[in-house]
Amino acid sequence: MLSSGRHSKEHYQQMWRDLTQKGIWVGENWNRRKNGEIYAQAQKISTARDEKGRPLQYVCLFSDITAAKNHEQQLECIARYDSLTKLPNRALLGESLAQALMQTRRRGQHLAVVFIDLDGFKAVNDTHGHDAGDHLLITVAERMKAALRDGDILARLGGDEFVAVMLDLADVDASAPMLNRLLVAAAKEIHYDQARLQVSASLGVAFYPQAIEQTPDIDAEQLLRQADQAMYQAKQAGKNRYCIFDAEQDRSVRAYHESIESIRRALVEQQLVLEYQPTVNLRTGEVIGVEALIRWIHPQRGLLPPAIFLPMIQDHPLAIEVGQWVIENALLQIERWQQVGLHIPVSVNIGERHLMGPDFVQLLREVLATHPGIKPGSLGLEIREACAADDVTKVSQIIQKCRAIGVECTLDDFGSGSSSLTCLKKLPMKYLKIEQNFVRDMLGSSDSLLILIAVLKLAGSFDLKVIAEGVETVEHGLMLLQLGCELAQGYGIAHPMPADELPGWIKQWKPDPAWGDVAMAPC
Repeated sequence: MLSSGRHSKEHYQQMWRDLTQKGIWVGENWNRRKNGEIYAQAQKISTARDEKGRPLQYVCLFSDITAAKNHEQQLECIARYDSLTKLPNRALLGESLAQALMQTRRRGQHLAVVFIDLDGFKAVNDTHGHDAGDHLLITVAERMKAALRDGDILARLGGDEFVAVMLDLADVDASAPMLNRLLVAAAKEIHYDQARLQVSASLGVAFYPQAIEQTPDIDAEQLLRQADQAMYQAKQAGKNRYCIFDAEQDRSVRAYHESIESIRRALVEQQLVLEYQPTVNLRTGEVIGVEALIRWIHPQRGLLPPAIFLPMIQDHPLAIEVGQWVIENALLQIERWQQVGLHIPVSVNIGERHLMGPDFVQLLREVLATHPGIKPGSLGLEIREACAADDVTKVSQIIQKCRAIGVECTLDDFGSGSSSLTCLKKLPMKYLKIEQNFVRDMLGSSDSLLILIAVLKLAGSFDLKVIAEGVETVEHGLMLLQLGCELAQGYGIAHPMPADELPGWIKQWKPDPAWGDVAMAPC
């Protein structure tokens, strides 16, 4: 009769079980006074029994703890609700969003998390004062709450930041009407004393589930971060609008940054190595130099060629660090070979970001100065035609400065770019390397052969020495010699090899006998 109605039937059943089995019950109860007022009690109920152990009566000791319970509720309210707008705060939002995610999974529906930032709120505060700002926040919160549906959540994170959670969406498009209503609600004019206050809102939206493999692992915090990220995109796009988080694009960006960090770690942990591929004179057998080629000894994937990882850093400052590492290690290897009596030039490939950097020539001087026993001519630079063609004048100036300190340059992959004649005319190169596809295909493609013949004639006109890449068979060598090209490089001569294998290879290397019998036709 005196029950408050705040406890379940199970609550009282448990109380009587304890009294019956243990003879005592301790706990809290909400009861109702005779005047109908509800109050809280801390109770201890004991069973008084007769000599046979049968219950005679129950003795209850209690104290009124209503004030303490009310104070506890006030503290919980402060901890879970925003004191200004009375909306849920960040803590309660986190709990509610976690529950909403479980409900969405169970029902097979969608939800949207909307990060809301008011545009122009600071100007209102600065111009009209904090009371006006508080009035604006309260009013906008009420309007945005009214723009949502029953069951949706609106919380205030602090300042002028809010989060809305839209539940039970049939699909992504179902959120559009509410998003537009939120924008309208935030942008309505507000009157305060004699002032007219107006802001707008930038909204960032993240949906759940998302069409990516990691969907089951996305939690409330991740969705909030995604929505926050999309909100900043809305700000950058002009404000007073919403932007939707692109999970696929974000995954690509994260994968890119993870790749950059992996390469940086490879550089620090000495996972990068150089291999060397000889360049030879097909007729005489002389080894005129070697090209240093970077490799990555990946902990999981094994030996990786440069085409797998260098494109990832070509537009990143890390490209300069890797390029300097290649030069330094090539010079160190030249020193080691000199100590065993092997004197051979080494050429290194220079990427565009590295070459066009403001300090390239100075960095080159400094690294050469740390190896005084090496003649500058022992180091060569290979510059791709596509890189040179982007700014022929600047590249020409850089090459001239390199030649001034004794370092010669090679125009690499010639024929792959679109400014070949300009490059040949303006760039003071020593060697020209023909793009390997033309060499590789010349035996079966008349077009490739004609291009190769034209390149050789152009090079002869500009007094350039030509190196043919892509020599894979004896027949390739025979054709090149017939066309007047003696210098070559390719798998038919030697694959790239570790530095310690090169001296032995040079000792046993001999050109194919058929090459010595070819009469060379002048270009």
